[in-house]
Amino acid sequence: MRPVATMPQLLTPVISRSNLANIRLVATDMDGTLTRAGQFNSELLPALARLRETGIEVMIVTGRSAGWVSGLVNYLPIVGAIAENGGLYISQQNPEATILCDIPRMSAHRDRLATLFHKLSTRYPHLKPATDNAYRITDWTFDIDGLSENDLAWMQKTCEDSKMGFTYSNVQCHLQILRQNKAAGLARVLEQQFSQLLPTEIITVGDSPNDESLFNAEQFPYSVGVANVNHYLPRLAHQPAYLTQAAECEGFVELVDQLIAAR
Repeated sequence: MRPVATMPQLLTPVISRSNLANIRLVATDMDGTLTRAGQFNSELLPALARLRETGIEVMIVTGRSAGWVSGLVNYLPIVGAIAENGGLYISQQNPEATILCDIPRMSAHRDRLATLFHKLSTRYPHLKPATDNAYRITDWTFDIDGLSENDLAWMQKTCEDSKMGFTYSNVQCHLQILRQNKAAGLARVLEQQFSQLLPTEIITVGDSPNDESLFNAEQFPYSVGVANVNHYLPRLAHQPAYLTQAAECEGFVELVDQLIAAR
């Protein structure tokens, strides 16, 4: 049985002033958190710039591919980005991807992912690799469209039986090794490159089941779900500490406003 998660509180200025005045790093999901209807909007860049001007850095922690993320790191005012749900890290200082999970033989790993995908597609023949799958290193993805909760549950059980991991966001399903997740990847990057930061100086942000590990209060005391995470809360063993009133990018900007006002 999954543990009962503590229900999140609504993020308010009082909470922000009390708990979030010392935040120095925002580790945030991208799709559904920094986007609106799947795209960046005119509110995002000013919000990221205001955080940097205030002394708060931003790290994107996304399920998107290494290929996509390497471009984003060069153009956005962020310190770096973790791609493929904790699979690798790319920083502005070092464009070479750092692999974060234990995959000793990458070619054999890619073959194993392809075989597992073939097994799933035997039951669901409409499945096709996602458009960014060719640019991936550590995981394998396909679009979530047309899949029910029962379908996703069967896929997770099938992957577990094959000693592999499975997760999904609002846009994609991911096949990966066991214990590959956003929190594990973030913890490794923090240890290697941001060891001066305390857990209470970091806030994590997300909106989907593949962000669940970022909501684990034992690792990250301060976490926020933008309002569209409400749809998934009954499925999450780890839930965000706080919720924004607004959804998607507007919810992220709401958090930014409160972080800056709290300093």
